[in-house]
Amino acid sequence: MNTPKNNILLVAVLFLLTLTTSVFAQDAPKPKASPAQTATGKVGAANITIAYSSPSVKGRTIWGGLVPYGKAWRAGANEATTFTTDKDITVEGKTLKAGKYSVFMVPGEAQWQIIFNSQTGQWGTNREGANFDPANNVLTVNVKPKKSAQMNESLKYAINNKGFSLLWENLEVPVAIK
Repeated sequence: MNTPKNNILLVAVLFLLTLTTSVFAQDAPKPKASPAQTATGKVGAANITIAYSSPSVKGRTIWGGLVPYGKAWRAGANEATTFTTDKDITVEGKTLKAGKYSVFMVPGEAQWQIIFNSQTGQWGTNREGANFDPANNVLTVNVKPKKSAQMNESLKYAINNKGFSLLWENLEVPVAIK
């Protein structure tokens, strides 16, 4: 039977359902601006893994702007980028022992420094800039950046049988590994 009391009860129940749905919808996780990514591959017998957070260009000037030249950078966003190898390897002609390292980079217009640091698990920056103690640097190599084959809106790392590359915006930074 359709009475005014039943109609009020029905409206109240519908209102509560609508309110509950909108409250739960607000708790849905939003995607991170710089989502966590992992690149994996083999170079020779070594298994390589690079774990990083991938920021996007979003119309910004990246090199010499968001990422200044001449200053150490966490090589991604959020936590410091990590590089893991299960075998000893040669990076740009220098030995890197098997293990897990934080990777920092010092961009330059014509040359970049790639820094492998034994401290891992830290947030990528602090008040002074890149968050690493240079006393823990185990290897630093110099590489030459080049124009990438295509525009990369999001930062990514690619691993192939010759090493790895950072690709972001219109730039590629190849690092040779044997």
